[in-house]
Amino acid sequence: MKNRRVLIAKIGLDGHDRGAKVVARALLDAGVDVEYTGIRQKIEDIVAITIQKDVHILGLSFLSGDHMTMLPKVMKQLKDAGKETLPIIVGGIILKHQIPHLLEMGVKKVFLPGTPLQEIVGFIETI
Repeated sequence: MKNRRVLIAKIGLDGHDRGAKVVARALLDAGVDVEYTGIRQKIEDIVAITIQKDVHILGLSFLSGDHMTMLPKVMKQLKDAGKETLPIIVGGIILKHQIPHLLEMGVKKVFLPGTPLQEIVGFIETI
């Protein structure tokens, strides 16, 4: 997957990042250029990094349950920055009944805990 740049980010006060790190490592092992922001990032900082690094895909990890609040804010700021077509993938603790709403918002894919890493890598290859 040459020239593919993915930003893996944790927004807000969520301090749990094991899953994000595991996904980032799997993508690195598959040849993806990965940036990982670390925990407790601000939305505006994530958008700035997305633009600065010219990433192809934004991956957001949520375990604190604030994804339905944070994602619309991320998407608005990306739109305001002219990046509304940037594919966004989401992973973490997401309630199954929320997935259709996330997809309607424009999220490309939602990965729940236990998703095989090869499935995530494979999806990245298709974008």
